Amino acid sequence: MEPRKRNKGTDRLSPTGSGTGRAIVIEPFIRRQAVQKSRAREDVGLRSPATRLEEAVGLARAIHLDVVEAGVVALSAVTPSTFIGKGKVEEIAGLVKTHEAGIVIMDNAISPVQQRNLEKAWNAKVLDRTGLILEIFGRRARTREGTLQVELAHLTYQKSRLVRSWTHLERQRGGFGFLGGPGETQIEADRRVIEERIARIESDLEKVKRTRKLHRDSRKRVPYPIAALVGYTNAGKSTLFNRMTQASVLSADMLFATLDPTLRAVDLPRGTRMILSDTVGFISDLPTMLIAAFRATLEEVIEADVVLHVRDISHEEAEAQSQDVQDVLRELGIEPDDKRLIEIWNKADLLPKERHGEVINQAERQPAERRPIVVSAVTGEGLDQLRAAIETRLGAGRVVLNLQLDPADGAGISWLHRHTEVVSQAMNKHGQLAVSVRAEPAVIERVRAKFKK
Repeated sequence: MEPRKRNKGTDRLSPTGSGTGRAIVIEPFIRRQAVQKSRAREDVGLRSPATRLEEAVGLARAIHLDVVEAGVVALSAVTPSTFIGKGKVEEIAGLVKTHEAGIVIMDNAISPVQQRNLEKAWNAKVLDRTGLILEIFGRRARTREGTLQVELAHLTYQKSRLVRSWTHLERQRGGFGFLGGPGETQIEADRRVIEERIARIESDLEKVKRTRKLHRDSRKRVPYPIAALVGYTNAGKSTLFNRMTQASVLSADMLFATLDPTLRAVDLPRGTRMILSDTVGFISDLPTMLIAAFRATLEEVIEADVVLHVRDISHEEAEAQSQDVQDVLRELGIEPDDKRLIEIWNKADLLPKERHGEVINQAERQPAERRPIVVSAVTGEGLDQLRAAIETRLGAGRVVLNLQLDPADGAGISWLHRHTEVVSQAMNKHGQLAVSVRAEPAVIERVRAKFKK
């Protein structure tokens, strides 16, 4: 196994991290010449094994595991019974014993049979990438909707796997039972019980979805446009959200720091008020069941007037991360050429001085309609330009109409405030109330019909 940090003259792995629970992280890597024979990792060409391993270590640390070893295992082919070869299985068994590790994370999808065989060989709990992400989501969820969505995704995952330890329905703490815990018993998953629980959760989620739809319909009547932040996990969305809204959403150098959506009102330079939505971060190989489960949450993105794709431009895998986000957006029906998209190149403060200038020039050479905005959510660089770009994009499809109203028409003025964005209102010299409103063309036609006098 190739170590994450190789010491001269040794093939051992370097200790890393701190936390609770000792873990070993394995990054299986199918050599390039074997990729055509096995499509277990379709993004081999985009990402280096070292950066994938670094991300996997970050995922493990996100649930406070103490990563005592981390390394890449190069494969010429997949072994059906254990995924990795017999020699590597024995080598890792020695590492597990030496470090008294209780958890081994395989940063790929493994079958239930492979999981059982590896657990038997290593005498430790084995998590694959999907299981690890589900465990993180289970601990991060705070709202009822988020908790239901994660549990639904977890049950869907467990339904297809014969696992000894399905106990999370009996437990009160966060997470979903992959890692075990004090006082827990080993119980075989019962398909009928799981299906009944899935049915109850889906029923509860339908109620939540209806409530969320009512909230969205209510906002449409206000009506404030919505801008949704999307991006790879840890791209700085929550820090940017806090900077723009003066809110205090959890923002940390941690994968999946944000899970439940947060919305705040923001006033733009020329007076436009919008609602900014912070959403869950995307990640490579995001389990399909999670995308499906979080579709109700991601409807904030689907129905947004502007979609702000936040990228960590300082990250060495920035392009690969951008591709991963685009893949998820496509699943939501948002193509890369969607006119609502604005790309934000965040973390400019982390760029070396010479690279900073190159990035600015690269952005300015892009066509105006697709030009990225270079910002730093930490220092505030580029945020005025970003606000102006959002307002311009929002205004592109909205119409401004000037009205002269009787000041005594309280009902009409109230109607305008409920159905349009009132840009300004003031008494003119003729004793009339001059009101300027902005709205979508269809709403403007309703305004003209109602106030045709």
